[in-house]
Amino acid sequence: MLRVALVEPEIPPNTGNVARLCAATRTPLHVVGVTGFRMDERAVRRAGLDYWPEVELHRHRDLEALGEALPGARFVYLTTKGGVSYADWTFTEDDCLVFGGESRGLPEELLRENTERRVTIPMPNPRVRSLNLATSVAVVLYEALRQTGALKSTKAVTSDK
Repeated sequence: MLRVALVEPEIPPNTGNVARLCAATRTPLHVVGVTGFRMDERAVRRAGLDYWPEVELHRHRDLEALGEALPGARFVYLTTKGGVSYADWTFTEDDCLVFGGESRGLPEELLRENTERRVTIPMPNPRVRSLNLATSVAVVLYEALRQTGALKSTKAVTSDK
C-alpha cells in the first residue's frame, strides 16, 4: 500500500489539502515530527475538515520512528535538490512518499544518504524554486497510484428489475 509522509509540515492548509487527498485516495498519511500547528480533533473540526474521519492518520516523533513503523516500506524522498524525475521513477505498492516541510524541505544529511531514492518534479522555469507542498504531493501520489494500478476504474453496479 502506498503511503504519504510529511516531515514537520508548517502550513495548516497544505496539510489539510494533503489530508483530503489521502482521504480521497485511501492513502495512509504519516506526519513526522513537530508540526507548525495543532492537529487535535477540535482544531481540525474548527478548520472545517469534515473529511478528517476518512483520513488514516499516523503520527511519528521522528524519521527513525517512521522507519520502525513501516519496516517493509521503500522510502522515496521528494526534493527540489536533484534526483530522478517522478515521471521516470518506477513506483511500487510498498513506497512511502516522503515530503519535507514547506520552508526547509528534507534534511540535507537524509538526502545525501539516499541519493538513489531522491525524486524530483521537474520545473522548466528556473526562477521558480518549488511547487506548493500539497500540489507536489498530488502530482507524485497520482502518478504512483497510476503506476501501481490503484486507479483502475470500476464499473458501477446497477440492478435491473
